[in-house]
Amino acid sequence: MPAHVQSFFHPDSHTFSYVVHDPATRHASLIDAALDYDADSGTLSDAALQPLLDHVRDNELDVRWLLETHAHADHVSAGCMLKARFPQATLAIGEGIRAVQATFAPRLALDLSAMPDAFDHLFADGERFALGTLDARVIAVPGHTSDSIAYLIDDALFPGDSLFMPDSGTARCDFPGGDATQLYRSIQRLLSLPGQTRVFVCHDYGAGGRDVANQTTIGEQRAHNIHVRDGVAEAEFVAMRQARDATLAEPRLMQPAVKANLLGGG
Repeated sequence: MPAHVQSFFHPDSHTFSYVVHDPATRHASLIDAALDYDADSGTLSDAALQPLLDHVRDNELDVRWLLETHAHADHVSAGCMLKARFPQATLAIGEGIRAVQATFAPRLALDLSAMPDAFDHLFADGERFALGTLDARVIAVPGHTSDSIAYLIDDALFPGDSLFMPDSGTARCDFPGGDATQLYRSIQRLLSLPGQTRVFVCHDYGAGGRDVANQTTIGEQRAHNIHVRDGVAEAEFVAMRQARDATLAEPRLMQPAVKANLLGGG
């Protein structure tokens, strides 16, 4: 049986988190889970996690992986809080997090040498791991950030911020360590997957006033993605991305979110 994917939407940050499990063993991964953050008081709440936790409990899932696609700039990751709830699970992110830490720690006055490393495992590009009987693979997709990775679990792809729904395009590349050329080349790796591959995006903002959505396919991305559909050349994409990024404001929670997420979140 294919991987079962259940999505959970966090409206404050327009983030989709996922519980992915193997129907044969009920082993599960939690991907990009978000916490509520009150900017005025600087406090965190786990209220947004409750539907996800209810799903895990109601389906008697055995959580083995807590997976992050990158150090998010728009919400605080629930990684550390989930690790406390599921100590048997491995909290993991891409090995590019070391470059992001090196870049941002001085900007945020963080002395990482004095802090414990929250991540249990750093994935290399191409690394494989098991989710029960399901095969999973890591695909490095730098460009939005230097630590961005995608997870391909069975036939389900979780690209983080690299790809959005086809009518919303792709993520910005103007953060430190971001690069539009890299993102274009990274996305070509994803678009080379079989057309029927299910794609579960990390964010959606309801382009054109439609309802938020989170699932598409590689075939739909190739045919209809407004930024990187078939026929869009690298130079064209880079010019578009650079012009668009120059108009974007810094995410509202960027400073506190990145500061927390460098250390595994809340």
